[in-house]
Amino acid sequence: MIRIPILHAGLREPFPPVETAFDEPNGLLAAGGDLAPERLLDAYRHGIFPWFSEGEPILWWSPDPRMVFATGEVHVSTRMRRWLRNCDWTIRADTMFTQVMRACAAPRPTQHGTWITRGMLDAYETLHGLGHAHSIEAFDADGRLAGGIYGVSIGRMFFGESMFSGATNGSKVALIALCRALQGWGFPLLDAQIASPHLERMGATEMPRSQFVAHVAEYCRRPAPPLSSWRQEWPLPDPAGLAG
Repeated sequence: MIRIPILHAGLREPFPPVETAFDEPNGLLAAGGDLAPERLLDAYRHGIFPWFSEGEPILWWSPDPRMVFATGEVHVSTRMRRWLRNCDWTIRADTMFTQVMRACAAPRPTQHGTWITRGMLDAYETLHGLGHAHSIEAFDADGRLAGGIYGVSIGRMFFGESMFSGATNGSKVALIALCRALQGWGFPLLDAQIASPHLERMGATEMPRSQFVAHVAEYCRRPAPPLSSWRQEWPLPDPAGLAG
């Protein structure tokens, strides 16, 4: 039986060093505490994120290795490039944050329940109000929400949390648009947390935790772009400027 360090709600005790996270399950660091904005932002600055299901205590993770996108190297297949040439969608950010989170919370066909609990939704809505949590939204030609992604931004580091597709390619378009915008603003990395075949096909790679945490500490100290950069209509990604 493993003994998990326990955090206490309302206190601001530091997280355990990420090097002490368990190897199995990979990255489990601590339990308990709360989802107050100060604690969440402190977690992200140290390469830690919350992930737990309804009925469980808050669980804090820092897996090794870490899945990341180099923002200028997201992979776009030839098929996807052809699709984008004929795409009449629009991209916006921060206009439907709650709706994107709720869409991400909808259980997948292979899942039972969701880890995006009511408490998580409330906590990230608070971060959104503080200008740290953002949603990127893809709308089809009829104005329907076709896909999106949300996450947390600190300085020049973006931590992706979840994405969804309401239509074919919905999450891909949102992810590509986000990476393009982040690259333009001087964000070198997008944190994708844990490896999956889908992320690998999109160009994400694994990075040793020690290297990831060092990058996070540096990038989070850099000045953030103005909020007005997020709150505008974004151009649809141009296939001619995308890496293959």
